Amino acid sequence: MESPSTGESPAALPRLCRPVALRGTTLRNPIVISPMCQYSAVDGEAGDWHRVHLGRFAMGGAGMVMVEATAVTEQGRITPGDLGLWDDRQIPGLRGIAGTLKALGAVPGIQLGHAGRKAATQRPWQGHGPLAAADAARGEPPWPVIGPSPLPIADGWPVPAELDRAGLGALVEAWRTAAARALEAGFEAVELHCAHGYLLHQFLSPLSNRRTDGYGGDPAGRCRFPLEVAAAVRAVWPGDRPMFVRISATDWIEGGWTIEDSLVLARALSEAGVDLVDCSSGGDLRIGATNASLGRGPGYQVPFADRIRAETGVPTAAVGMIRTPEFAERILQEGKADLIFLARQALFDPFWAHHAAETLGVNQGFADWTPQYGWWLDKWSRALAANGETPLGAEVFPEPAAAAPAKASVRA
Repeated sequence: MESPSTGESPAALPRLCRPVALRGTTLRNPIVISPMCQYSAVDGEAGDWHRVHLGRFAMGGAGMVMVEATAVTEQGRITPGDLGLWDDRQIPGLRGIAGTLKALGAVPGIQLGHAGRKAATQRPWQGHGPLAAADAARGEPPWPVIGPSPLPIADGWPVPAELDRAGLGALVEAWRTAAARALEAGFEAVELHCAHGYLLHQFLSPLSNRRTDGYGGDPAGRCRFPLEVAAAVRAVWPGDRPMFVRISATDWIEGGWTIEDSLVLARALSEAGVDLVDCSSGGDLRIGATNASLGRGPGYQVPFADRIRAETGVPTAAVGMIRTPEFAERILQEGKADLIFLARQALFDPFWAHHAAETLGVNQGFADWTPQYGWWLDKWSRALAANGETPLGAEVFPEPAAAAPAKASVRA
């Protein structure tokens, strides 16, 4: 396979610009757009917002675009605006998105999740607290929440009902049927959301799982339910399509889930048929995906992906304040991760993948852009250069500062 813009073989290209094969699926490059909740669905169904929001990343050159956390049950929504795949009526909207992404050259992926005790929450811009009377008055009443143990996420939040064996079995089936619907909708990769304090992470972490049966106690017991879900999804997901799991590699809290626990989990996930571990962190708290006490900085979560990959042999993805092409390329060149996941940087610059290729000396003259954009931009860039101005694509990305040092709880 050759680069359409340079004629070079893939091996001669920067790692950030090379195709990546995962089972029978090939990404045009290792850049993946992370699942980013938009809280803008109606009854779990995708609409115009989702199609435009996600389509621009595919147009921008990413190798894979992952649809946001999609609830496997109605009760499993984080907010009333979450996408869902608990009903067949939700397939058509997502089928349109998967088709759009594929037509624009990106592999369509989807993340499946359940909020557990973090369900029935206001949208972030509406307060980010538990749904209350004011929300009910505008037609968004709260609903009962569930979890591994009857422990609320914080004081004043609803106490989750502890899941019994029948409830656990029903949820395993919910994940299986949601994966089958995702397949019917045309997605080529699936990711389980096992991070950020949502249900599967709640089972993993001793901060939220105080069970004394076979689904709690020691790490093996706390891993049991997430592994059952992974096995059920792998059983319905075709053998030629990749399956990811996003984990919180550490809780960043003393007494919580640790990177050592994640090493054990990664090996078990690989044995269950998972192809890649997407390494985030934190979240088993009241608000937000990450613990406010952690040390953030460029690449602050890369050591998790690096260590899991090095010690288990399981492919990993790096995520978290990876802003520049040079930094992303260095992560790949040094073998610290296999894929680069982008979130807010992609919101700021949906065409980051194309800009990265230009910065690294590939795709000059907008050759890999869609012709509806590329033809005009190339013409304009040449005009700028002729007038002595900086041509498009020649901007310099700043190098990142050193990554924030890992805290003691990471044990990196």
